[in-house]
Amino acid sequence: MTNVLVTGGAGYIGSHACKALRDAGFTPVTYDNLCTGWQDAVKFGPFEQGDLQDRARLDQVFSKYSPIAVMHFAALSQVGESMQKPGLYWHNNVGGSLSLLEAAVAAGCLNIVFSSTCATYGDHDNVLLDETVAQHPINAYASSKRAIEDMLSDFEGAHDLRSVVFRYFNVAGADPEAEVGEFHQPETHLVPLMLDAIAGKRDALTIHGTDYDTPDGTCIRDYVHVCDLVDAHVLGLRWLLDGKKSRVFSLGSGTGFSVREVVDQSRAVTNQAVPIKEGPRRAGDCTKLVSGSTRAEKELGWTPTRSKMDIMIADAWRWHQSGHYDR
Repeated sequence: MTNVLVTGGAGYIGSHACKALRDAGFTPVTYDNLCTGWQDAVKFGPFEQGDLQDRARLDQVFSKYSPIAVMHFAALSQVGESMQKPGLYWHNNVGGSLSLLEAAVAAGCLNIVFSSTCATYGDHDNVLLDETVAQHPINAYASSKRAIEDMLSDFEGAHDLRSVVFRYFNVAGADPEAEVGEFHQPETHLVPLMLDAIAGKRDALTIHGTDYDTPDGTCIRDYVHVCDLVDAHVLGLRWLLDGKKSRVFSLGSGTGFSVREVVDQSRAVTNQAVPIKEGPRRAGDCTKLVSGSTRAEKELGWTPTRSKMDIMIADAWRWHQSGHYDR
């Protein structure tokens, strides 16, 4: 059978992963509690509603579908919230992942592709971040992801569970065919916030922090197109199915853009002005996060084709104009 259990498959990245899996010949089975996901984003395979901490429900789903692997996206992911409510993040992200891994082991499903984050590296000024850089998370969101990475390692030693871990950078863009895209409530990501401001759905884009030690004072991030990202996840799945060992990969474009540079790019793509207001830094935000890794390209054969800022904004703008935001 070719079923793959996709936790968080009703969310932004998870829904794109489901489409990529479908196109690669797998059957994605979405498992989502719809806390932050949307049921109408589940278009490419079966849907099972449930919470990761509901072990009985997980056992039922594993028994029903006998998945060959799990792609684990489900998590709370707001950095600011994690600083204010760290217990929520440890309970949900770490506790939920523990329940998931225990259920997977019990079902004999020992291939896990895990959605981690470059935020586990912490704030390394002027360092290109590859898989060898020490991890020093500075917020509870990143700490919870780092803990899950450790959990996967421990489960491998005890249960022969193998994993591919992706520490990826800022995700942007949308499905070029506009079948799925980015939609959060509340929205916290730069590109959709910026497009909302352009479209008049919010008064202005707030730039959080203008006093960072960067050329224009705004923080710098590496952006990767969501379709390139999920293509890597499919390659990671094939890596495990080929019997290869557990591996960690950073995923990014290798190019950093400041907030102001992203705004400038959006003006060029949409030919519209972006209303802006300046605000203070957000707790837990790093100054600069840029990928220096080529491991995914060399070992997985991953070739990002859409991770250029103009393409990411254009794809996101197409989705934004499609009417899916009008809920």
